[in-house]
Amino acid sequence: MSEGTPGRTVVVEPTGEHATIDTALARDAIAGLLDADPDVRRQVAELVRLEPERLAPPVLYALSEVLLEQGRPADAAFWFYAGQVRARFDARRCTDPTASAAVDALNERFGGPINRFAFTDPQRLRRMVIRAVAWDRRTPHHYDHRWIALHGMSAYLGADGPLSVPESDWEALAARTRAEYLEGLRTALRSVPHQR
Repeated sequence: MSEGTPGRTVVVEPTGEHATIDTALARDAIAGLLDADPDVRRQVAELVRLEPERLAPPVLYALSEVLLEQGRPADAAFWFYAGQVRARFDARRCTDPTASAAVDALNERFGGPINRFAFTDPQRLRRMVIRAVAWDRRTPHHYDHRWIALHGMSAYLGADGPLSVPESDWEALAARTRAEYLEGLRTALRSVPHQR
């Protein structure tokens, strides 16, 4: 984690439980997906698509950018929305509410081109979001869901305490996150002018 000022970056090393969060695979995948070499981006994108359940949501956001660049906007939108659902769930199960700012940052960084494409066809948008939610429901989360805690104030301040709500609450939180995500889709679709 770092705090930046113009021309200067200060690295803050995580302590306590924050120091045990494993983001190595996600960091490596994102570095490959954002690499300057298009062949590297393509190869890493193919690897990510083989085992997406092992990768934290920021990787799925970055994958969407590569797929969009490859001229595959529908695939890009699917992975963006799948990452968004998972990131929101991870934010919900994090005990630090300030960590949810990571979801906003990811949406800001990767969302513009995806949403411009997706909102041109409301029915396609509806299908993609429903497909992303169904994928999330059936696909395991085999990554360190605590990645998001590194983006909250508790990591910066070195606060103690559990980073996640009790696991017994996760199933209900996941169901609520998906339901609210789908309700957000319905709301968004009402705001899109109908095409004739």
